[in-house]
Amino acid sequence: MTSPKRPSAEIVSTYLNRWKTLENYMLQEDSLRKLFKELCPDNKSIESVLLKVSALNDFYSTNIFDTYTVAKHIFNCDIDEDLENENISLVGKIAPVTISGKTRNFYSFSSKYCSHHKPEAFPIYDSYVEKMLMHFKKKDRYASFKKDDLKNYSQFLGAIHEFKKYYNLVEFSLRQIDIYLWLTGKEYFPNKY
Repeated sequence: MTSPKRPSAEIVSTYLNRWKTLENYMLQEDSLRKLFKELCPDNKSIESVLLKVSALNDFYSTNIFDTYTVAKHIFNCDIDEDLENENISLVGKIAPVTISGKTRNFYSFSSKYCSHHKPEAFPIYDSYVEKMLMHFKKKDRYASFKKDDLKNYSQFLGAIHEFKKYYNLVEFSLRQIDIYLWLTGKEYFPNKY
């Protein structure tokens, strides 16, 4: 398989246009937008949080087998002020969840939960985005972050900003860069089952 092309405004725009043709993803995102922005915009009731956790878990196949415990944890974290203030430490605050006596780190899920409230402040971390950032960093040597650094949300966010700046993609929002990285990662580095 060929390697991903060097990022440019034209290439990112091509992927963003492709995204608009993916009906299943678009409908899922529209449904989540309605849920997070219109039906349950805050996190003041466990029912609202549980609906959002369950929908994200289903649409993103995040393999959270105890959605109630995750929802209760998020509810107890009282996150609305942090979301409003775009406090990026919130991702790390809600990621660790203790289920049956074992603490699990739902870092990717946590970034998705925050992103669906504030997509321009909280880009989504997932394996495809990670693979693309690592690929271009290794190929063009424009940054010094390591793979493990991306598991720290402030460093992940910094890596996204470095990526945007180096490839002159500052005209694109964090959400648009997120979509581009996810689509290219899925295309060039698909998961093997």
